[in-house]
Amino acid sequence: MVTALMREAAYAARRFDAEVHVLVLDSSDPDSYAEHAAALRRAREAHPARHVVTHHLGDEEQRDFLRRVIHGAGVAKPELMLDLMLPEGVSYGACTNRAFLLAKALGCESVHRRDSDSNYQVHDGELVFPVHHELLSLGKLPGEAADAVTETALAPEHAGRPVALVAGSFVGELSVDIGEIQRLDPEVYHDVVSLWAPMDWSRERKRELVGESFRGAGNAPFTGDHSVLTLVDPMRIDMCNIGFHGVHERVPLPPATDTIGSDYFLMHLVRNAGLPGVLHNRNIVNFYTGERRTDPGFHAYQTRFAKFFLSMLYLNFLYDRLAEEGTALLDAGHRVRADRVAELVRESTLLDTAENTERLDVLARSYRKLGGRYAAFADSLEPRAARLLDEARQDMEDFALLTEVWDALMRTSASTSVPRLPW
Repeated sequence: MVTALMREAAYAARRFDAEVHVLVLDSSDPDSYAEHAAALRRAREAHPARHVVTHHLGDEEQRDFLRRVIHGAGVAKPELMLDLMLPEGVSYGACTNRAFLLAKALGCESVHRRDSDSNYQVHDGELVFPVHHELLSLGKLPGEAADAVTETALAPEHAGRPVALVAGSFVGELSVDIGEIQRLDPEVYHDVVSLWAPMDWSRERKRELVGESFRGAGNAPFTGDHSVLTLVDPMRIDMCNIGFHGVHERVPLPPATDTIGSDYFLMHLVRNAGLPGVLHNRNIVNFYTGERRTDPGFHAYQTRFAKFFLSMLYLNFLYDRLAEEGTALLDAGHRVRADRVAELVRESTLLDTAENTERLDVLARSYRKLGGRYAAFADSLEPRAARLLDEARQDMEDFALLTEVWDALMRTSASTSVPRLPW
């Protein structure tokens, strides 16, 4: 993926005459880090391009950058803020938040995320790069962006707001590694996946949600471009295939640890605030790494999956409130009002957690039906239940805190240096 990423950057620089920064955030062991560094150099030599600048940051380089930003911003509880930005556990939101701050430090107008467990489709012998659609439209007003898309499905009242998001989906394996559950018992699969819906939804509505969850664009190969200027439906896109303009500088992602799906918040915020986006079909190929097939990997992954369900108590509430607020979430300059978002997040932390207790009970019962290591995981949930419930609520409190200081962190990042590779 590192090699392919460098090829996409070279394409973007040549096709759009843009300065492109390749930012690799690498938490791997020293041997793997060195392998990635060598791959970056080989890719640069094989696909040279002017105006491509490469940054390869391990945890220590990232921590140094964050310390300088946090100290310069003068925020309260600096050590807590550092933990939220670079936690010990896996955090999809925190990793992307670091990229947001680093992008600001590098003077980037947009951020384009790709993941290490994905790759690009091939069409007519060429890699299919999503950055093509991202740079055609991000930051432009709809009247200008309309010339670069296949069709427009955007109401006139949105015409004065710039395109904040351009995204596609994925093909290949499910975005969540639960295909085995579906093969073992389709009804258990339904009961488990429906846990991310509000608990008061009807069974039919939940079944519809399950039918379209985590599947992306299926396995349909890319045969030609199609793009729509619209208010993008979060169910049609994925964070491994997305670009942002502006909105990521106003509001961060939830910094929850060990929680799948904690990085999808901005998709919902953009749509509910009435900010235009582009949905395209340059879908990325999703695949699984071998680590999650091991017993420790399985247990860790299932914990992240369980915490995803617990997070939905708060996120479902927030998505409903964001939809109610609508364009009131924007200021006169069409920028997201971070203070209002933070207020709503804090409001969510007051919710009764009875729903989440029920979610854990349903998950445990369902997994015991599957037997084997699923049953063993179910047995591990009970002694951890109280802690997991507390962690899910604390994650939202941390999100509110981070949102409240995000503007200060962004402003300080703008004048903070970032290491770069010397080639």
